[in-house]
Amino acid sequence: RPMSKILDRFKLDGRVALVTGSSGGIGEALSRGLAEAGATVVINGRTAGKVAQVAAALREAGAKVAEAVFDVTDAAAVTAAVDRIESEVGPIAILVNNAGIQRRAPLHEISDETWREVMSTNLDSLFYVSKAVVRHMIPRGKGSIINICSVQSELGRPTIVPYTAAKGGVKMLTKGMAIDWGRHGIRVNGIGPGYFKTELNDALVKDQTFSS
Repeated sequence: RPMSKILDRFKLDGRVALVTGSSGGIGEALSRGLAEAGATVVINGRTAGKVAQVAAALREAGAKVAEAVFDVTDAAAVTAAVDRIESEVGPIAILVNNAGIQRRAPLHEISDETWREVMSTNLDSLFYVSKAVVRHMIPRGKGSIINICSVQSELGRPTIVPYTAAKGGVKMLTKGMAIDWGRHGIRVNGIGPGYFKTELNDALVKDQTFSS
């Protein structure tokens, strides 16, 4: 079979992909890959300037891009944004739940506010965004949801316990989504990246003991 025919199977022409937390880091890289495969990519973040900058760079590279500035931890804002994307951009065929933050400190020094911040961004947001998107996917009987887990979905490391707890939750939430929504034709998968040089891992990059 000619190589071009095989690669055609991976084309995403005509499909809309929403990538949360895609104004930088892994989310931006995933958005670029989806765009290169032909998808219309919706760039998301809380800061309009960063979203616009990434969107402009992708458009300059020939990608089809839309922008959606909203906070993934605000359930009402998420629902409104997803409904707007569905009506103005097109039906969301692919959702990548990528948004996440990191806060480093020994567990006994973590404040209640920091715990809630990490859990709401790294775990609660997946529930909010996925539920808002799947309400549209279920009637269509198809869709793909990809949750960005972490090596910390399996391993523990010092000073990042809230992140580890959240990413462990993402792993099990992924399994639960697949079980509940698979019967509706919706595919749910998780990807557990290791360490990449991004803003989230900046402290590790600067730690010579860890990086050497």
